[in-house]
Amino acid sequence: MTVENQIRISSDPKLTSFIRENPIWYKILNRNPEAFKDFVQDMKEKYKLTPSDRINNILNSISMLETFLDVLK
Repeated sequence: MTVENQIRISSDPKLTSFIRENPIWYKILNRNPEAFKDFVQDMKEKYKLTPSDRINNILNSISMLETFLDVLK
């Protein structure tokens, strides 16, 4: 693994915890340092940080708020 990738991982707590939970990425990044984008994408998918996941969370929150307001009426 390149020093640059090590610094990126250690500077982001989410990346650090993800690589500790999925140690296969140590091997992948050691053999292919260019796979860092795939590593970050996999982390975002597992932790549900993709834009579509965020939109779904917002929609769910709005739906819950609407339901709560309907109950109050």
